[in-house]
Amino acid sequence: MRVIGIDPGTRHLGWGVLDQTGTKITHVAHGVVSPDEHLPLADRLVHLDEALEHLLDKFRPDAAAVEAIFFAKDAQAAAKLGHARGVILLRLARARLPIHEYPPARVKRAVTGKGAATKDQVALLITALLRLGTPPKHDAADALANAFTHLAMSKFTAALAASRRS
Repeated sequence: MRVIGIDPGTRHLGWGVLDQTGTKITHVAHGVVSPDEHLPLADRLVHLDEALEHLLDKFRPDAAAVEAIFFAKDAQAAAKLGHARGVILLRLARARLPIHEYPPARVKRAVTGKGAATKDQVALLITALLRLGTPPKHDAADALANAFTHLAMSKFTAALAASRRS
């Protein structure tokens, strides 16, 4: 199974691709899409859509794991994040990918064991878990953490279903 993890944002969209074969999870690629911050919001959203379309064509994932919406103190920032998430979810749906959304605290807990972990802690632990040479940028680390969480949750769900059938 190949999963693309996405950390939404209008300024920086983190992405990461992981493969799972049996119980082994391997890193495929990761990065950050950063549209020109001086562009109007609509143009940044087009840039994100086109970049995500390219990534889906290149890596051909079987599923997507996207950070779920959380409440922010800044209403304007939350609205912009909502626009980015809308574009991302639409592109993923058009690609006919199963979309799984995970709250940030669940992702942090899956990777670090703490729901209130810092971005540095997530980056360091995802680096160790995936045996990366250097820690990825925070947005890419969060995206990889989303993909990792999905794969971990999938294994858990499959094991639980198997035990219930027994």
